Order: sequence, then C-alpha cells, then structure tokens
Amino acid sequence: MKAARFHAIQVSGLYAIWLREVKRAIRDRGQLIGGVSRPLLWVLILGIGLNPYFRGEIYGEVRFVVPYTYLQFIFPAVIALNILYTSVQSAVSVIWDRQFGFMREVLASPLSRGTILLGKVLGGTTVAMFHGAIVLVLARFVDVPLAPWDVLRALGLMFLMAFALTSLGIVLANRVRSFEGFGVFSNVVILPLYFTSSSIFPLDPALTGAQMRIVYPEWLVTLVRLNPMTYAVDALRGVLIHYNQFDPHYGPAVLIAMAVVFFVIALGDFRRLE
Repeated sequence: MKAARFHAIQVSGLYAIWLREVKRAIRDRGQLIGGVSRPLLWVLILGIGLNPYFRGEIYGEVRFVVPYTYLQFIFPAVIALNILYTSVQSAVSVIWDRQFGFMREVLASPLSRGTILLGKVLGGTTVAMFHGAIVLVLARFVDVPLAPWDVLRALGLMFLMAFALTSLGIVLANRVRSFEGFGVFSNVVILPLYFTSSSIFPLDPALTGAQMRIVYPEWLVTLVRLNPMTYAVDALRGVLIHYNQFDPHYGPAVLIAMAVVFFVIALGDFRRLE
C-alpha cells in the first residue's frame, strides 16, 4: 500500500514538473521566435546561398560525389541545430529555480531526486522536439519527401537527441551559478559541437584518410570524428534523405550512450544539491 502511494506521488510529481517546464516555454515568446526564425535563416540564406557550389566540386585530384543538393544536405542538420539550442537553453530553468528558491522547496518534497530530474529533462525534451518538428514543415520546400515511417523514425532520433542534450544542459547549469555565465558557457559548448559535427560540410566516406586530408586539415577531420553530434546528425540524415557518411548503426548507438551518460552525470549532481 505504501509502495503504491509512493509511486502515485512520484508519477503525479513527474507530470507536474513536466507540465511546468512546457508552460514556461510556451510563455517565452523569445524562445518561440528563435525556434522559427533560426531554421528559416539557415535554410533560406545559407542553404540557398551555397546550394550552387555543393555538387561535383573538385579539390586537386579529389572530387566529391554527393547525390544531394546542399539544401537537402543541411536540412537534417538544421533540425539538430534547433534541438541543440532549445535543449541546452531549456536548462536555464534550473538556475531560475535555484535563484528564486523553488528548487529548495521541490527538493524538500516527497519526490525523489530522480523524479525531479526526469520531469525537468522530459519537459525540455518535449519543447526541443517541438522546435525540431517545426523544421519538418519546411521539408517540401527543400525537396525532401517525407514518408510516414521516416517521420516516425526521425521523431525517435529527435527524442533521444533532445533527451541527451537537455541532460547535458542541466549538467552545465549545475556547474554555472549565474544566468550570464550560463549564456556564455552554453554558447562555448553549442557552437563547437555544431560546427564540428559535419553539419554544414560533408566528410565523404568514399575518400581515404589520405585523400580526406588533402581536402581538410587533419585536426579538423579528427575533431569531426570525435564529436558525438557528428553521428547524431548523420543518423537524422540517413533517415530523412537516405544518405549516411558513416555506418548507420553508429548514430542511434551514440545517441543512446549520450542520453544515458549525461542523465547519470546530471543525476549525480542533483543528488548532491542541498
């Protein structure tokens, strides 16, 4: 009986914390405007601007053979960008709750630390998935046909990505005490993660390591391959435009590993909160 009551309290608390995070995001007009304007800018300006230069480029004796337009190539990466920004920025609510005393009250409630953290992560994940799904509306304008099964698979990957990145954002928020510091520090994490994830330029898997280093510096190739977001973006690309630069099994495996590792680290931080 006590166990059933305990679980009922945890589920009810989980729902309340999730709903609070979603309502907070809905009321934040700046976040909504960013979620809409960001993909429009990337697709309309960067995508259309670079589209004519993408296919059949020759660098020395190396020739890219990429069977898609640049607009199609960056489309999954723009979804990842929207999820990355929204997920990490949603963690600023941890700082708000800490600054205004709400966190202390929640921690003193019968809810377990794991339930509190899961509610916040699922709230941020829901909002980030919504911002990622906004980009899917642009699919027909960039000539990316979406089959229902592909959309479902993409949503599954987007959930894992949003869950992992929201957990990462909470890890950062637990280590940075001010809003200003979190804004600066999160950008220090977001921008390198995104730009070294092969999001805006491809590493052609048909090239050998030696050939790739003719096109790119060795340090850049190493950074791209070490970045877990590379495989997350590649997984989305495989589902949405059926083009993978790496083994298609890597993406889901890396996303699951990211979700587990960042959530466990965030949980360790939450258990130490007073």
